[in-house]
Amino acid sequence: MPPAELQTPHTPHTPPDESPDLTVTVNATVNGTRRSTTVEPRRTLADWLRDDLGLTATHLGCEQGVCGACTVLVDGDPVRSCLMLAVQAREMAVTTVEGLGSVADMHPVQQGCLDAMSFQCGFCTPGFLMAITAYLARRGQTAEVPDGRAPSDDEIREALSGNLCRCTGYQSIVDGVRRAWEITSESAGA
Repeated sequence: MPPAELQTPHTPHTPPDESPDLTVTVNATVNGTRRSTTVEPRRTLADWLRDDLGLTATHLGCEQGVCGACTVLVDGDPVRSCLMLAVQAREMAVTTVEGLGSVADMHPVQQGCLDAMSFQCGFCTPGFLMAITAYLARRGQTAEVPDGRAPSDDEIREALSGNLCRCTGYQSIVDGVRRAWEITSESAGA
């Protein structure tokens, strides 16, 4: 047995200090508005948006990044806000479904999905709307699609394969993306 001065007394594991001294300031632009709050470094982006900023349309489903219900845009890219820490969004632009449009002035993706009656219960809707928005923005009328043709059903299904819906058979969601593409194309041609 080691000498007494080398023995470590048994102490049970103690949780990390929960004091307010362990916080980090997050400065980010959320839905076009500059926001600044202090958070614990382990706080997820989803919890920050929902609990600290009151943007509750970002839903938490699986909390493992599988279902896509928590999808938001960070600097235009879709991310699972349940997997990203709030501190990782510092000095970035975050867009939630609340930042897309309003009832009076809907974003083309919102209008397209409404026209096609894409969703039923609505739990997955915010994540899908954000994923669709990112997909159509990425695809755009760019060199990737020089002829400006509408996306095929297979392309849409592939783009949205990371989002799950338990209510629909997905065809109405695909129809909503097609309608959003039409609205966007009509606006660009006008």
